[in-house]
Amino acid sequence: MDPFKAYLIEGAPESVRAGFTQLTEAQLDPGEVTVRLQYASVNYKDALAATGKGRIIRRFPCVGGIDAAGVVEASDSPRFRPGDTVIVHSHGFGVSHHGGYAQSARVPVDWVNLVPQGLTALDAASIGVAGYTAALAVDLMELNGIAPARGKVLVNGATGGVASVAIDMLARLGYEVVAVTGKPAEAAYLKELGAASVVAASELQTGSRPLESAQWQAAVDSLGGEPLAGIIRTTQKDGVIASIGNAAGIAFSSTVMPFILRGVRLVGVNSDNDVPTREHLWRRLAGDLRPRHLERIREVVPFDALPRVIDDVIAGRNRGRKVISLAAAA
Repeated sequence: MDPFKAYLIEGAPESVRAGFTQLTEAQLDPGEVTVRLQYASVNYKDALAATGKGRIIRRFPCVGGIDAAGVVEASDSPRFRPGDTVIVHSHGFGVSHHGGYAQSARVPVDWVNLVPQGLTALDAASIGVAGYTAALAVDLMELNGIAPARGKVLVNGATGGVASVAIDMLARLGYEVVAVTGKPAEAAYLKELGAASVVAASELQTGSRPLESAQWQAAVDSLGGEPLAGIIRTTQKDGVIASIGNAAGIAFSSTVMPFILRGVRLVGVNSDNDVPTREHLWRRLAGDLRPRHLERIREVVPFDALPRVIDDVIAGRNRGRKVISLAAAA
């Protein structure tokens, strides 16, 4: 294809700059599958990478964007054929390997999944690595015994991309979801997604004793830090907490009491998975875990708006999923 537009992150870990440029196919990284990209999403990790506020990029220069969807142009693997609609995410994509903020990508075959029947490329990008992570969290919590009849499920950082999709999925499965947010004005949005109740983060009573009153059977935690410590103290017997983020910090303080007296399970969620796990989760994302409110959760914006969206994410002005339209870019 002709030279194409890309959003390139350059510099060094201590001095990052990012901006639009033109690349050619010869400048793409090695891989078995070449994809004409149509949509990419903006994740918190992407914003940290592009601004240098987090040491995310492991190789400079690097096209940002940790997930993107489009159509296969060429494949050296029998798993994919030209014309297949696919989603690319995780592993080194957008971190140590040119990522999704471009109109073309060439990637290792194990980073690619067919978009399941019933989902479009736009749907897949709207779900993206955030929805995949939410699905993985739900899947892992189910393997550890959660069930709708056992009680409430807390989702904190509720207006974020992972959390918004998690609320939608859990409500679809029949769970009573408690959405915790620092943006109380977004309560109506969260209830539209399926939250049974919305609690302001400032009003969440978690105490400071080693064990507090048990309030929920499970939680999806995107904050880390002290909010996670509070959840650990208030989770009921044999409850499960899926740890998916660190927006409130990478460190937290706890005792062993919730783990040895209540059997609380803290489960880490990492999206760099093997092919069978990826295929299993994408089947679920097109089936029983398919979000019911993708059109409400996502906002599609043009490629040129990417820098503004990144600024909004860093400033905490974002809600749900921002999806960048790549195909229409000049």
